Amino acid sequence: MAPFSKALFQTLLIAAMGIQLTGCFTAVVGGAAAGASIATDNRTSGIYIEDENIEIKASQQIRKSLGEEAHVNVTSYNLSVLLTGEAPNEAAKAEAERITQSVESVKNITNEIVVGPKTSISDRANDTYITSKVKAKFLAEKNFSANDVKIVTEASVVYLMGIVKQREADIATEIARTTDGVAKVVKVFEYQN
Repeated sequence: MAPFSKALFQTLLIAAMGIQLTGCFTAVVGGAAAGASIATDNRTSGIYIEDENIEIKASQQIRKSLGEEAHVNVTSYNLSVLLTGEAPNEAAKAEAERITQSVESVKNITNEIVVGPKTSISDRANDTYITSKVKAKFLAEKNFSANDVKIVTEASVVYLMGIVKQREADIATEIARTTDGVAKVVKVFEYQN
């Protein structure tokens, strides 16, 4: 190899190795974050992963079937699925539920899809803000683990999911109910004894 091409080859090789190492670093850090999340969750790691798969599969199939006419969010916790968002008509709402039910491992479905126009970007941003406020209040609460409750907000309605004791459900509901901007709280809990 000529000196110039050898130097160019070495530079490209080092750059390629750097990219590979960066990818490994990202995978390790991302894997560690997911591992930490799983470690503090009431679900087994297998159920946690299956919930992720349910969300991905149902969301993709709903988007493929309903296209841009609907805005549907799929949230799975311990194989129980919450559907939120908007559909243009009852048939589209029912179709989203039918598609979700066909996904392997789904135990049950709570269909809270509203028939009506899709929410705006600013409405969705407000929902994200409400969720962050409820999460912050959960983190400040010392009577239960904030990781035990999953929060979903749609059109200022807060949905609470998780595997909790009745006392934890009551505390979480009260915190969400008294958070500024929350119109309503819907409990989708699985109760422990």
